[in-house]
Amino acid sequence: MKLHHLIATFGLALALSACDQIPLNGQNKNASADSGTPVADNSEVLATVNGTPITAQVIALYQEQMKTRQPGANPDAGAVLQEVINLELARQKGVQEGLDRKARIQLQVDQQRRAVVAMAAIRKQLETHPVTDEEIETLYQEQVPRGNEYKARHILVKTEEEARKLIGELEKGADFSKLAKEHSTGPSGANGGDLGWFSPKQMVAPFSEAVSKLEKGQYTKEPVKTQFGWHVIILDDVRETNPPALDQVKPQLKAFLEKQRVQDFIAQLRQEADIKIKQQPPAAAPAPQAKEEAGEEAK
Repeated sequence: MKLHHLIATFGLALALSACDQIPLNGQNKNASADSGTPVADNSEVLATVNGTPITAQVIALYQEQMKTRQPGANPDAGAVLQEVINLELARQKGVQEGLDRKARIQLQVDQQRRAVVAMAAIRKQLETHPVTDEEIETLYQEQVPRGNEYKARHILVKTEEEARKLIGELEKGADFSKLAKEHSTGPSGANGGDLGWFSPKQMVAPFSEAVSKLEKGQYTKEPVKTQFGWHVIILDDVRETNPPALDQVKPQLKAFLEKQRVQDFIAQLRQEADIKIKQQPPAAAPAPQAKEEAGEEAK
C-alpha cells in the first residue's frame, strides 16, 4: 500500500452528525428523550429570548462545533451569541406553528440525538482504548514504503500458452505496449499495460519477486503466474524511495489506527446485538436528470 493511498483512508469517520447541537428546546434544562431527566446547566445566563435563557455553556459548545467544522477558525463569542439568538427565535416560531409536532421533524430530532450519543460512545471507546506509540511504529514499518519502487508494464492473459506466445513475439522485436493493448485482459491493457510506480508490497508476491529480478528495460523470459492469470512483465525504471520521518506522518497513522478501532468497536457491538432486518429499504428514486438521460437512451 503506497503511503498516499494509506493517507487517503485516514479520514476518521467519526463526524456522525453535521447538525448544530444547540439544546433542542432552546432552554438550559432539556428533557432527555429516554429518561425525562433534565440536563444540568448552571452556567451564567447571557441572554433571554422571550424568556428562554441562552447560557454560557451553550455558547461555548457552539463555538467548539464551529471550530470543528472550520479548523483554524476563532469565532467571536458575541457573534456566536447573536447567531444562537437567531436560531432560538426561529425555533420558537417553528413551535408556534406546530412544526415540532410533525413526524418528520421529530424523526430528525431523534436522529440528531442518536448521532450525538453514538459520537460520545465512540469517543469514550477511543479514550479507554488509546492508540499506542508502539502500534504507530509498527504501522509505520509495515506500510510506509522503503527500499526500491518500480515502474513497469505487464500483459495479463488467461493461459501460460498465450503468455509464451507473447514472449516469442517480443523476442522477434514486437512492441510491448502494442501487444498489451491487443491482448492484455487487465485494466491497464488500454494504457499499454502501464502500472506506473509501485512498491513491492502493493503487488502480489510472485509479481513483485519477478519485477525485482529484472534489469531496467528487460522483460520476463518466463510467464509469471498469479491468482489473476499469467503475466509478461517489462521493467521500465527503478528508484529508491525516501520515506517521510515517523514524526511527519504520525498524526495520519494515529488517525488510521483510530479508524480501525472504531470499525472493530462497531463490529463487536454488532456481534453482541440481536439485529433482525425484516425488510430492505426501497431503492432511492433516480434524480430528475438521471431519469431524463435514461429516457433518452431508451429512445
